[in-house]
Parts: sequence; C-alpha cells; structure tokens
Amino acid sequence: MADISITHAHKLTHKKAKAAAQKVAEQIAREYDMASEWEGDVLLFSRSGVSGSLTVSEEEAILEIRLGFLLKAFAPTIEEKIAAKMEKVFSGKA
Repeated sequence: MADISITHAHKLTHKKAKAAAQKVAEQIAREYDMASEWEGDVLLFSRSGVSGSLTVSEEEAILEIRLGFLLKAFAPTIEEKIAAKMEKVFSGKA
C-alpha cells in the first residue's frame, strides 16, 4: 500500500501528459536523487527508502509512493511538495 497517493485530473493530450510526468520525475530526481524509467504509461522510480510509480492515463495522473521507515515521518511534507509540482505541470501552465 502506498504511503502517499495523489490523483490529479488533467485535460492534456496523452503526449503532453507523459511529458508533464517526465518533468515531475526530473524534478523529483534532482531533489530526492531518484532513478526512473518508463514501462508503457507507467513511470517507475526508486532510491534507497523510496519507491513508486506515476501512471499517466487519458484523463488523470496517479502517483503512488512507498516510503521506508525513516522517511514515513516526512510523508505530509513530501506529499505537499509533490502535489504542488503536479498541479503546476499538469495544469499545462509550466
């Protein structure tokens, strides 16, 4: 079960939604030192103590993150930051 789960509706084309997801992944990778790779419409990412996925569909993006024991205490802060990034890029204004 995910420690953080964010669903964000969008009105982007599928191509633009995947590009937005890649942008979120690149920002997260820089900030949290994570590796990521695409498997179809699912972007998988991980690092020590964190793993998750960002699934892009025609109408929404679904982010699920599993945190290791030491990071669980920071879940609300992490969720807030990532939700703000998703809002920005999936609104098409980024």
